[in-house]
Amino acid sequence: MLKVRRMLCGLLIASVWAGGASAQMAEPAQPASVKTIQAAGGAVLTDSEGKTLYVFDRDGAGKSNCNDKCAQNWPPLSAQADAKSVGKYTVVTRDDGSRQWAYDGKPLYRWVKDQKPGDATGDGIGGVWHTARP
Repeated sequence: MLKVRRMLCGLLIASVWAGGASAQMAEPAQPASVKTIQAAGGAVLTDSEGKTLYVFDRDGAGKSNCNDKCAQNWPPLSAQADAKSVGKYTVVTRDDGSRQWAYDGKPLYRWVKDQKPGDATGDGIGGVWHTARP
């Protein structure tokens, strides 16, 4: 009887551990500086402070074309020097040598006029700026 209890206990622990491991693996891989939130129009990417991230239609795959004055209005989402790609997130090198996070090949930016988490006032500006969505 004691052997049966030990065996059942072991099976229970193994199944709980396996279930927890699979739940953790199901989480989407993303850098610590990016979050995914649910907004009225669906999932949106934000920075770690909850401010909306954007993509720019004039960027090439893995290449930012928003520099100088543009980057003052649309600050790039900076990546640390030792940052490594994770999932669909990659690191691109900007013209000035700094590094920036990209999602699915599109560099990510903030908009200076967004004041608080949840603001998305940059969506649609000039027909070329759009909320970043996973």
